Amino acid sequence: MKPTMIGLVKAERKAGAVLMELPVPEIGPDEVRIRVKASSICGTDMHIYHWDQWAEENVVTPNVFGHEFAGIVDGVGSAVAGIRPGDSVSAEGHIVCGVCRQCRSGNAHVCPHTRSFGISAPGCFADYAVTKAVNVVPNDPALPFELACLQDPLGNAVHAVLSGDIVGRSVAVVGCGPIGLMAIQVAKAAGAGRIIAVDLHDYRLDMAGRLGADHVVKPTGDARLSRTLRELTGGEGVEVGLEMSGSASAINELLEAVANGGRVSLLGIPSREVPIDLARHIIFKGLQVYGITGRRMYRTWHQIKGLLDAGRIDLKPLVDRTFTLDRYEEAFALMGSGQCAKIVFMHA
Repeated sequence: MKPTMIGLVKAERKAGAVLMELPVPEIGPDEVRIRVKASSICGTDMHIYHWDQWAEENVVTPNVFGHEFAGIVDGVGSAVAGIRPGDSVSAEGHIVCGVCRQCRSGNAHVCPHTRSFGISAPGCFADYAVTKAVNVVPNDPALPFELACLQDPLGNAVHAVLSGDIVGRSVAVVGCGPIGLMAIQVAKAAGAGRIIAVDLHDYRLDMAGRLGADHVVKPTGDARLSRTLRELTGGEGVEVGLEMSGSASAINELLEAVANGGRVSLLGIPSREVPIDLARHIIFKGLQVYGITGRRMYRTWHQIKGLLDAGRIDLKPLVDRTFTLDRYEEAFALMGSGQCAKIVFMHA
């Protein structure tokens, strides 16, 4: 009889998830099996859990979801070298082909043949996860699992912040969920000028202030966010806009607020198509617009390690709640409320 494990499965193409008993995944020659010790909920997981248009178009079912994790190597394939059982590790979530033009020119994070951990390949909301050995990232054994599992989203923040010049520039972080909060710390560590945090939730704005934002803004129905951002920058507009919310209105307000010649990094995933005025907001303003997906492989991971090792980033304040996997409904409800930063599942 094959050994089994517990996993959180997106079993049907509708809202919700199911905790199921599943076979422990077997290991291929070039793969590594990891005993998951901690995993965390991402904004992408919220899209999957609530099943919006983006999820309908991108997610494979049935499938264990979740892609942010840390754990201990349980077994390695016959062709794997340099990774041993007992190693403390995390993993890059993009499983790429390695041979296309993008992979061979330093842009593997946008490989057109990508399979995504927890989206189109089995993920980490389970007792065990299997991934390619080339995707495994070693962790300092002293780094607690509940912090080590946050390196994936920290990589999103690093990628977004450092996709262009940041030193001395005014920055607006629109959407202060966990990655937005991380982006504030990264921008500050990288020498940004004035940092403005924008969110609808007082809880997250309070945390944004504690993590280094110079101004916090809670949009209201009467006041245009773009006008507020321009007022806070002497009428010039922000030089760097980091869009982390995926809100259609927030995207358009940020594009309106960014100064001519500025830069925008778009990371938030809209739940549906977003109409924008290309001529007014991008072309005639001369904006640089970057789509941020995942992390640069593996440059961003090395930047993450450097920031953590130097003590420039503190992940501890972000983990304000932990749950066991069987309490997933409570965890996802809390995540949706905005009254938290990062929610972590602690595994046995």
